[in-house]
Amino acid sequence: MDTKIQLKNRLTTAFSDSKKPLLNIYFTAGYPALNDTLPVLRALQNSGVDMVEIGMPFSDPLADGPVIQRSSEIALENGMTIKGLFQQIKEMRKEIHIPVLLMGYINPVLRYGVEKFCEDAAAVGVDGVIIPDLPVREYIEDYEEIFQKNNLSNIFLVTPHTSPERLKLIDEHATGFIYAVSTDSTTGNTKDIRQQEAYFSKLKASGLKNPLMIGFNVRDKESFCFATDYANGAIIGSAFVKAITGSKNLEKDIDVFIKGIR
Repeated sequence: MDTKIQLKNRLTTAFSDSKKPLLNIYFTAGYPALNDTLPVLRALQNSGVDMVEIGMPFSDPLADGPVIQRSSEIALENGMTIKGLFQQIKEMRKEIHIPVLLMGYINPVLRYGVEKFCEDAAAVGVDGVIIPDLPVREYIEDYEEIFQKNNLSNIFLVTPHTSPERLKLIDEHATGFIYAVSTDSTTGNTKDIRQQEAYFSKLKASGLKNPLMIGFNVRDKESFCFATDYANGAIIGSAFVKAITGSKNLEKDIDVFIKGIR
């Protein structure tokens, strides 16, 4: 039975309206400085990215490599919290029109309260959430209705070892896009993404109902173009975080980075 839920928000609209591969940039909230979240978001939009993924810093980010781990450590030292993030972006929709996602881990969300988290995220204009360690079955049984009620897309991750049965289940319950992790390793490693051509080809041929975005190991124009031969877009995280580390002029450095991708 097809249990796919249809949501309409900025994220789903971006895929339906776009005729080119989408560029999604990840950065960590509260990094490099506590109050940089909105300026970075603004600069990314002005540079032409299609959507943004804001990382909620966590002390044990299992899926993240050293670059993003360090940015999370600094953001936490800066005093960033989920509540503080919502406060920083509470009026972002006055100037930000691109889709905005939040990425983080389940423990801080559970402490905040899943229903309140979804309500507060929707209230500030967030379109979707990525929680890599939220089990699919637990999401379906306990949280899918809450996400749907708040018009929030929930993004599931798949890897080269995801079974066809699990991929089908994820496709039935995904409401934004499916995040294809290019390898089993953490973010920011130096593996050549072209080694995963067979995996990407298999995903492209699988007849998914949802758009596909490829992340992990996408770091420059070459890897972005390769990934988007097989997907609707690609996600860059560690390379961008590295690019703004130590920046004295965020707006300029962000524009240079994005112009180097497309």
